[in-house]
Amino acid sequence: MRRMRAWKLVAVWTVACAAVAGVDGGTVEESGDGGYVVRAGHYRLEIEKVGFRFRILRVDGEVIAPAHPVSGLQFGSVAEVDLGVSSSELQEMTRGRVHDVKATTLVSSDDQQAVFEVTSTAGEVARVGVAVLAHRVRMSVEPKGEELHAILFRTGRVGPAYGLSDHGSMGRESAEITGYASDYMGARTAEWETHREGRLISNFVIHPQQGLAAINVEPRKKIVRVTAGEEAHGSSASPELKAMYYFIGDPKRIYRELQEVRAVEGHPFHVPKPDLFGVGWEAFGALGWTTSAATVEENISTYLDLGYPLSWMVIGSGFWPSGSSELWGTTSFGMWDREKYPGPEAFLRKMEDRGLTTLIGLRIAFRKGNPFAKEAQGKGFLITDGKGEPKNFANKGGWPSYLLDFENPEAIDWYVAQCGKWLDAGVDGFKEDLMFFLDELERDDKVDEVNRRLSKAGVVLMLRNNYLGSPGDLHRYNDFNFYESQDRGPINGLCLAYSGFPYVYPDIVGGTKVWSEMEKGNASPEVVATYMMRYAEYAAVHPSMSFGYGPWSLGRKDVVEVTRNAAQLHHRLTPYIYSAALLTAESGFPYTMTPLPLAYPDDPEVYGLANATRRSYQWLLGESLMAVPLYGDDYATATSRDVYLPEGRWIDYDTGSTYEGPQTLDDFPLPIGKTPLFVGGKGIVIEQDFGRLLAKVYPVQNETAFLFRDREGKASRITVKVDSWETSPVQVRSGGEVLSTESQRGALVFPLEPGRDYEVASILMPDPVRLVKPAKRREKLPE
Repeated sequence: MRRMRAWKLVAVWTVACAAVAGVDGGTVEESGDGGYVVRAGHYRLEIEKVGFRFRILRVDGEVIAPAHPVSGLQFGSVAEVDLGVSSSELQEMTRGRVHDVKATTLVSSDDQQAVFEVTSTAGEVARVGVAVLAHRVRMSVEPKGEELHAILFRTGRVGPAYGLSDHGSMGRESAEITGYASDYMGARTAEWETHREGRLISNFVIHPQQGLAAINVEPRKKIVRVTAGEEAHGSSASPELKAMYYFIGDPKRIYRELQEVRAVEGHPFHVPKPDLFGVGWEAFGALGWTTSAATVEENISTYLDLGYPLSWMVIGSGFWPSGSSELWGTTSFGMWDREKYPGPEAFLRKMEDRGLTTLIGLRIAFRKGNPFAKEAQGKGFLITDGKGEPKNFANKGGWPSYLLDFENPEAIDWYVAQCGKWLDAGVDGFKEDLMFFLDELERDDKVDEVNRRLSKAGVVLMLRNNYLGSPGDLHRYNDFNFYESQDRGPINGLCLAYSGFPYVYPDIVGGTKVWSEMEKGNASPEVVATYMMRYAEYAAVHPSMSFGYGPWSLGRKDVVEVTRNAAQLHHRLTPYIYSAALLTAESGFPYTMTPLPLAYPDDPEVYGLANATRRSYQWLLGESLMAVPLYGDDYATATSRDVYLPEGRWIDYDTGSTYEGPQTLDDFPLPIGKTPLFVGGKGIVIEQDFGRLLAKVYPVQNETAFLFRDREGKASRITVKVDSWETSPVQVRSGGEVLSTESQRGALVFPLEPGRDYEVASILMPDPVRLVKPAKRREKLPE
């Protein structure tokens, strides 16, 4: 893994910074206490020469990130590492090999960047680049020499912290991540049983209260420590640390900066396609491994006939030829099991005729002996071991597998061409599903380039493995099953949203193995019935939801009714949710699932809600709805929650009852069957109903504007300007025409045509005419 290179003067990061708008014209000068001050328009960075201790302050002197008590930068060479080393072995090699900086010298500076030379207490030398932009600072470290290095930047503790995607949630009981520490963070599975596995990977950490965030874009293994004593970000074993960012600003500004950085650093966020934001179905939850055209069609038909509004489906397994295990695992590329799927093209057309987008499972891994693996091996398209042979990766099931060389552009071209065989047959897209590979030193972005290529070609993609960017349409939880802590799901979803993966899909309603748990006697039908209903209501207020195990299988009408109502709620809200997804892609801010600390960073009450003790798992769904689902490990017994309403007016979606925030609704009733939504924010929701769109304007704001975009991208702006909802008559106008409206649970409702703008305003009444009685004529009194 050694890489020969000259000791260049951080040219790479200079080019990257120049490509981003918003350079602030920062200046570097020596401070009176023997350090350096880097000044920008919205902040300043103070650096001490000894220890490279640095802190970030606002221009008024308020400290955003305090300096680490010992040193702000550590680095040191680590032992030569091969692909077979385990995480614990690497941490042993890393521990004690990093050293503090003992001296710092300014080499050069201009209005965009500064270059320092630092020397460690072990005598190692490195160049440190500091690029100054309007709302972010970018740091890089390039040690002298050819060795791999452990490198990390450190500050003191900043404040309530959120993010880290899957790693922020696995085995944890709060969406607040203080206490997380790993010197080997990344996509890994060796420690799955200790809940350290991750598939959607980001080391992004945000502090909404302080207006600070940080990310290291290194795709290899990373050091992340968010503890009571420090916050540290770095790389475990890398030739250099190319780009460490600190973002400064309010949450919306920070996510805009993150969006730009992802594009510049090669991890772009794609505009999602609308297909997967409706109600879906996954075969594995219903049929396990044993799928067939007949069983899939039968299950889908039952759902549709019962009134579940399905619009997409996934067949993740069992479609490949069953005669040889070499073709198992989704890389049979156009080869179907002809007994189970005798006419795949006709089957896919039938699903399309029923309004369904069809996805199948897809991996960049091949079973040993697979004919496509042999072809790839002959072309040099597989990852090889030290002897030039294809490296054998074992997954959690023990299957021997080979992995596509994801850093080889020709290998990517070849693989994408093979995927075309599925698309030619009528498949609409893929559920990316690289599964449980013990690839300790592989990069976290190993599937991203394939996904980027497919997404750009218009292929619908569900992401299961991903690093930092978003080249797809949904961000799927790792399997969320009946037998694990049900608090993990809400915490996992919030961590994804904080981390810039906001198109959260909370796995199949009922998980993947609820039927087998009943067969084993681990779950009673009564508990499973409650589980299914609560899970459906919880999933319905996410950006996407899906079903598997048939709710009718329990033989209870209430289970069918409640889960179907949840599906229909989500279906009605799909246009509103997708419009929020387009706004998310444009701005970077997670409008599709906004944790309350991002929406209300100055409200101290929002920071203690999302944990396994209080279980006030709440988020904004778009700009006008707040989700308050009753979920967690007490789903089978709880009937109420403490619901926190931030500042503003909030309206119960079901009853129209109005509440003024901020306040906590203690023990607010949330029985099964109640819609877990409040209307607030902008107070405008777009719903679909029997093929038409309805705008629902709630009396929340007197003045506001709401932009809606449909699945074709047609935009409609709804402007509200009302003197008083209580005393002024209101009308809706569009293009000079006054529209007829109706009232539903407190909302003003009217049909919406995409592409037209609407104005909701008080009716101007003429001033009332005041009648003046004429004065009585007085008769002249006689003298």
